[in-house]
Amino acid sequence: MSREEKIIDVITQLKENGHRITAQRKLLLEIILENEYSSCKEIYFAAKEKDQKMGMATVYRMVQLLEDMELIHKEMVVRL
Repeated sequence: MSREEKIIDVITQLKENGHRITAQRKLLLEIILENEYSSCKEIYFAAKEKDQKMGMATVYRMVQLLEDMELIHKEMVVRL
């Protein structure tokens, strides 16, 4: 499945669950699918480069929403 197909699939699932698809949500999906990130702050800084109006709370809410829908999985990794 291509990156664009994945984005369309996630957007479809969000719509089916009654969530609006805003420009910021679509941007966050694109950013999340283009790289692996270890924190919401990394996603935020990547998004902030493309949209100066992006807020940290928007990133946290979107990541939580995707996790609640089991579309992504957050892991806590601690290394010594």
